[in-house]
Amino acid sequence: MPGMVAFGRRWGIASDDLVFPGSFEMLIRVLWWIGTLILYTYHKGHFGCQGGGVLHSYLVGLLIILGFIVFSLGAIVYVSAQGTITNPGPRRSLTALVYLRALLYLPELGWACLGAVWVSDDSQGCDPATVGAVIAAVVFSWIILLFTALGVVFVFDPMGSPHARPASMEPLGVRDLESSEGSQFLSTAHSVAVKVWESRLRLLCCCLPHDDSHRAAFSNIAQLVSGFFSDTDLVPSDIAAGLALLHQEQDKKEQSRDPDIIATHSPQDLESELEKAAHCMQFAAAAYGWPMYIYSNPLTGPCRLSKDCCKSRESEYDIVGGDHLGCHFSSILHSTGLHYRDFIHVSFHNQIYEIPFFVALDHKREAVLVAVRGTLSLRDVLTDLSAECENLPLEGVIGACYAHKGICQAAGYIYKKLVNDGILNQAFSIAPEYKLVITGHSLGGGTAALLAVMLKNSFPTLKCYAFSPPGGLVSKALADYTKDFVISVVLGKDLVPRLSLPNMEDLKRRILKIVSNCNKPKYRILLQGCWYELFGGEPDDFPTEMDNRREEELSQPLLGEESLIIRHSSSYQSLASDDSPAHTATHLPLFLPGRVLHITEEGPSRRSCFSRVRYRADWSSEMSFRSVLISPRMLTDHMPDVVLRALLSLTTERPFSLCPSMAAHNHSDQITPQK
Repeated sequence: MPGMVAFGRRWGIASDDLVFPGSFEMLIRVLWWIGTLILYTYHKGHFGCQGGGVLHSYLVGLLIILGFIVFSLGAIVYVSAQGTITNPGPRRSLTALVYLRALLYLPELGWACLGAVWVSDDSQGCDPATVGAVIAAVVFSWIILLFTALGVVFVFDPMGSPHARPASMEPLGVRDLESSEGSQFLSTAHSVAVKVWESRLRLLCCCLPHDDSHRAAFSNIAQLVSGFFSDTDLVPSDIAAGLALLHQEQDKKEQSRDPDIIATHSPQDLESELEKAAHCMQFAAAAYGWPMYIYSNPLTGPCRLSKDCCKSRESEYDIVGGDHLGCHFSSILHSTGLHYRDFIHVSFHNQIYEIPFFVALDHKREAVLVAVRGTLSLRDVLTDLSAECENLPLEGVIGACYAHKGICQAAGYIYKKLVNDGILNQAFSIAPEYKLVITGHSLGGGTAALLAVMLKNSFPTLKCYAFSPPGGLVSKALADYTKDFVISVVLGKDLVPRLSLPNMEDLKRRILKIVSNCNKPKYRILLQGCWYELFGGEPDDFPTEMDNRREEELSQPLLGEESLIIRHSSSYQSLASDDSPAHTATHLPLFLPGRVLHITEEGPSRRSCFSRVRYRADWSSEMSFRSVLISPRMLTDHMPDVVLRALLSLTTERPFSLCPSMAAHNHSDQITPQK
């Protein structure tokens, strides 16, 4: 639903967003009115103290004002609950009610001032209990007014022009936005949006230096984000409702879908790679330093690190920046079990496009191991968000070679350190027979994969284990090229390996489609969605306006979908078609690198907190991660300690088949459980 237009501007809420805040405020106001009535009734006839007349007038006036406010809030809640997200017709009178409610703040403010004056000047000689009750009422009045002001600031939209879209009633696809007037409107709107998002980024990252590299990153990210949201008119609650609907729709499809057989490698190959991946994941998690170590060991971690922190060991290893107390390095020692002499280089230097990493000798696996840290700072977030494509040409690779710009820059930074500074030469001079292994998690996993691509010609036998890497990482040609030496490990419905600009465009397209076609009011969608997320149950069969539409009509967008689109975009040439290729044309497609090892939980998706988690592992394909899956675990499945726990469960316990989906169709491929 487009943002509500009031007081001459468009706001960051819709007309159906006032059900919950209005109900909450109405409950508070009713309780306040009852308390004031009790206070007035209890002291009726006992207003003979100094200023008693003012107190009497204050309480009577407060009862009247609160009564009007309660009735206005009731009307707002009732009207806001009418209609659907894209059918605001029954809510036409809401703006007038909002104006009425805003007018009631004036007498409320005046009465709050009157109560403050009475408490400060005229309360001498009155009952202390009465004075205390009035003081509480006055303080509560000012608190309500303060929170109201904060709410206005929160929903304020700096780009909220009341004329957000060109004034045209022609159907989508017929509008001519290439005219000079339309082009000028869109250009001005886009430039304003870019400036607003750039200001937000500067405010969010105010602690970072505003040098040329940071300013360029802010500008690029602002253009990307503003462009992503510029062609729709959705408020945050619309997105939340769409995500709730999508989650249940995806669960319904998953329950009715037959298991896919994607594996193309033998179970023995899978078992071997799982053991290597579990070993490397310990180094990838250790690269996060002391925050991840304490998070994973909240009881024993601080005590262990306190013994080693603040000790000067700079002469014992080559350390660069960011670890003044030595806590990062101490946590790495505890996590990996290595000794000081096993480390060749440790860098905690962190800037945009420059992320921490360490190089160590892994004697257990006879490898020179390079571990890259994942996202842990605002600088890392800026690197993540620099999601434009950058060319990464390679000899002998057929097809376009390009990759995520920010991660490619980070990989280039580490490549120069390893090669130009002679770090790898130093490592292999100590252990010339060792092989090169590169690993990392999240941002570190994506950087490790691109670093492996850069080092492949110099080290033909290298291997890379990328855990939960970003989905929008490499082109299809590079993804195919890396299948021989890169393994991407993805857990469950992890969001990050499914994040790419085309996937986000697809998610936006699906949200638009499902929101505009649902004929339930938004408050019911959100309530049922919250219940489903918290307590589970069967996915709700949301009735939609598409139920009675003929199949041939689905090639044309609904009026509701059109109302949510500000300008024409190739992403929405066929909103009703799930398989339309149009939505992928806006951005270059990017994929996960190498072979993909997908770990999922066995059994029901919801379980008790104390039940044992059982996992299964299958070889998958980068093409299986082309859409975002909505789930309560889409963020927790990304955490490095959760990924490590899943890998250790598969490799150390293994009370079940590693490939149950394959075993169901080919009993000869089943792996015998280890006792």
